Amino acid sequence: MAETAPKVAAEERRESLAAVDRKAEALAKQIKQSKHFIVFTGAGVSTSAGIPDFRGPDGNWTLRAQGKPRTKHANTLQAIPTLSHMALVELQNRGILKLLVSQNCDGLHRRSGILPVHFRAVSTYENGIHNHRTGRKCARCGGTLVDSIINFGENLPKRDLDLAYQHAELADLCLVLGSSVTVTPACTIPTIVGERKGAKLAVCNLQKTPVDDLTDYRIFAETDILMAKLMEKLDLPIPPFILRRRLIVKVETQEDDRHKVEVTGVDSDGTPVTFLQSVRLEGSRRVARAEPHIIHVRDAVKPGAKLTFDLEFMGHYNEPNLELVHSYNDNEEVLYLLEYDPQTGEWTIERQETPESVVEYIVLDP
Repeated sequence: MAETAPKVAAEERRESLAAVDRKAEALAKQIKQSKHFIVFTGAGVSTSAGIPDFRGPDGNWTLRAQGKPRTKHANTLQAIPTLSHMALVELQNRGILKLLVSQNCDGLHRRSGILPVHFRAVSTYENGIHNHRTGRKCARCGGTLVDSIINFGENLPKRDLDLAYQHAELADLCLVLGSSVTVTPACTIPTIVGERKGAKLAVCNLQKTPVDDLTDYRIFAETDILMAKLMEKLDLPIPPFILRRRLIVKVETQEDDRHKVEVTGVDSDGTPVTFLQSVRLEGSRRVARAEPHIIHVRDAVKPGAKLTFDLEFMGHYNEPNLELVHSYNDNEEVLYLLEYDPQTGEWTIERQETPESVVEYIVLDP
């Protein structure tokens, strides 16, 4: 898609705040009446997080067409989800938003609270960009870990694309946020809604799009500006970004009353996730620095004993170390929900018996 970008980017247009406010009011009424509301997002939802778009004046494809280097941008591992990301999470959690279709590969939708997945991809294989191997093994089963990135020249997953089409056929309202709506075949999702009688299409983007003639609501503004006003009209809060981590602590009794302590980061579906740099157990000289994080305890551990861990994180969000006190109750596996607020720099810990429910969305990468 880089080859299709012009050297001179399309003109960006910004409406007055009063105009955006009026359109947000009308769109909010439409959302309240909607029975199947979907959203289609592009790179524009992440620009306020410091991640450049593709076809804007300083977009990556625009600069490439001009023979210039890419714009310096925020590290995507450290970028914090924007107001737009968090507003969409609130709409989805309340059941208002039925499906989110995204072309973005920056991970911010997932990080915002929708099925977060974090791991290091350090492939050294030749042609690694197309074989998808990350160079890592699963900490649980030892299998080869692969990424889910869709590179240029590769087909979109048929199951996900078909699901997006199904929702587009059902949708009575589709909101496009920060997308040029030019990358096929994903760009056909808004078109399906816009061309169907009785369905409504809204587009919020600074530049013109090929579907503008199909829109019922056309807003020229940054997505954060629209979403702030839209959530106000809906009388809904925009939740702050909270980094959520899931941690399993497992203690097994072995021969001679010794114990094996294993600490593992997990995703909401139970698969291992890398976010720990090291694990230290109070009273033990050994520091576990590799996955799986295992510490062997020679002394007997009685039920009711307190095991105190010092957890060191990867530090993508400058997270401080966390002291976790685990109450041992014979051989068991305990799930902890850890929440970190980047604004306050504080952790909270909740011991859970069952995992949280999983909220999914479709990623149609460009």
